[in-house]
Amino acid sequence: MVVAPSQSMTETGIPNHIAIIMDGNGRWAKKRSLQRLRGHEKGADAVRDAVKGCAEIGVRYLTLYAFSSENWNRPIEEINHLMGLFRFFFKKEMKALCDAGVNVKFIGNINKLPDDIQVLIKEVCEATKGNSKLILTIALSYGSQSEIVGAMKSLGEKIKAGELEPNEIDEDMISRYLETDGIPDPDLLIRTSGEKRLSNFLLWQCAYTEFVFLDVLWPDFQKADLQVAVEEYASRQRRYGAL
Repeated sequence: MVVAPSQSMTETGIPNHIAIIMDGNGRWAKKRSLQRLRGHEKGADAVRDAVKGCAEIGVRYLTLYAFSSENWNRPIEEINHLMGLFRFFFKKEMKALCDAGVNVKFIGNINKLPDDIQVLIKEVCEATKGNSKLILTIALSYGSQSEIVGAMKSLGEKIKAGELEPNEIDEDMISRYLETDGIPDPDLLIRTSGEKRLSNFLLWQCAYTEFVFLDVLWPDFQKADLQVAVEEYASRQRRYGAL
């Protein structure tokens, strides 16, 4: 099921769905003459602030770009450390997420992750599935181009099997075959660190998303930075191609 952007939420100035590219961990560490790994550790604190901040102001959906499909090309030491952080975060935060009414979902090639992390992911999803205050989607081993290719292959198989005619395919159908089916497209995308690109994140879903690029490095991200981005979003007029 495709969920359309919520106009009522937009009218209040609060985005229904915020997506965040959490960028700048390595540069944060370098500025302090620390190992990159320390930047990732500090970045986990910013995740807590983002989740709490969104829940407090009434955001319904939050999607975090935690580990891209391209991140597998990083040094093995850094990858292993990140996997360790994921283990620690999921175990430590599971009860807090449950208590806060957060429903956790995951997108990406989860099968590529270590087996024990796959088990943890299932446990987190099961433990939080009844919550509805905030839908937190974590993109792990995720790449938007691969996601779109997968959707096209699935549609192609249906055409091949005679279950679908090509002229039946429209934007709504393609959205249903993406990993974000059932989640509304982002109203606001925030990227930290001053970089201004999507980096293979939610390419289809961000067709009419408002972008806010912040110069703050992700480990320094706080609720005040979230507020700055939301205020910038609220100041804009979203026309969706109309006048």
